[in-house]
Amino acid sequence: MTTRRIVTGTMIAGFALAGLAAPIASAAPDCSPAAVDSQVSSITQQAQAYMDSHPAGNKMLMTAALQPRQEAAQTISDYASSNPQEYADFKSILAPLGSLQKQCGVQVVPAQFQWAFDQFVG
Repeated sequence: MTTRRIVTGTMIAGFALAGLAAPIASAAPDCSPAAVDSQVSSITQQAQAYMDSHPAGNKMLMTAALQPRQEAAQTISDYASSNPQEYADFKSILAPLGSLQKQCGVQVVPAQFQWAFDQFVG
């Protein structure tokens, strides 16, 4: 796995470029470790595929991952303002991570990126 894929994959899982507007099902979610892993893997694959088709967004996330928090927040905010549809698309892909964390009480977003997820996705 290349460094680019590792950084991008970590950023995808952590960033967060949708509110948690998706309805929550009334049935209890499957929070078994296998189910959580499967959901996170699926979301990560979707996000990676999206970013592979949007190289400017991918580059922005890689840049933000290497910046101090305040500078990274500005980088993400500027990109989101300039690319609102891409931002909305990415948020909708990542939103289930927030739902999963809340419903199952597990940490699925890497801790170092939780601030960005909270600010830009959830």
